[in-house]
Amino acid sequence: MIRDKSNRTSKTASKKKPAEPAKPDKRVIVVTRPSFRRERALIKRGVWPVAGCDEAGRGPLAGPVVAAAVVLDPNRIPKGLDDSKRLTVERREELFEEICATAAFSVAVASRARIDRDNILRASLWALARAVHALPEMPKHVFVDGRDKLATPCDCDAVIGGDGIVASIAAASIIAKVTRDRLMCALALDCPGYGFEQHKGYAVPEHLEALDRLGPSSHHRSFFAPVVAARLKHFPVPAEPDLFTVDAESEAAASEAA
Repeated sequence: MIRDKSNRTSKTASKKKPAEPAKPDKRVIVVTRPSFRRERALIKRGVWPVAGCDEAGRGPLAGPVVAAAVVLDPNRIPKGLDDSKRLTVERREELFEEICATAAFSVAVASRARIDRDNILRASLWALARAVHALPEMPKHVFVDGRDKLATPCDCDAVIGGDGIVASIAAASIIAKVTRDRLMCALALDCPGYGFEQHKGYAVPEHLEALDRLGPSSHHRSFFAPVVAARLKHFPVPAEPDLFTVDAESEAAASEAA
């Protein structure tokens, strides 16, 4: 007897369950805190002191850039160190006090005038190098946040995203951020109306509105685009005459002479 294999195959196929749709790929992003691993590796090699450096205030339209350098005590590292941007204001203030009480640190400020003269990148690097030189003891090694190494007599490693990776840089980011925020609150008393105490000079809508309404203050960075626009609105520069420009008085005098 010959069986119909094709019929059997079709019956088997009909009993199979329909394919389930593929489940979406669920990926979990784990945010780790900065560690003291790099510093400890240098200590084991006999390299000490090791400093971390960071700055606050590259992006704002007003105020200085503040740089900090920190040498943590390996035996008294404050718990909860992190990139200052990932911390609440209250937690930053708490860690600021702990770092000041347990670590060696220094602060340097690049003024608005220096930023205007040198540009924001050069002014920031100058302030970072100055902070390193201002430490109580010159470190043997420096970790700095960003792409650019510093002009220091010791070895220097630039770490992109270092304030979220290296504990010493994270500590420096907290010192720089809290110090600058306090400076901006002081500038708010000197120049009321701009809201420096709220936005710390960043280009938020409230700041841009005040800048457009009041014009630039002495603390605004001259060559940042919104500041340039506000200055031209409030203090328009008259066009300088060229060789082919004839003013009204000269034209009237010429017509009378004719």
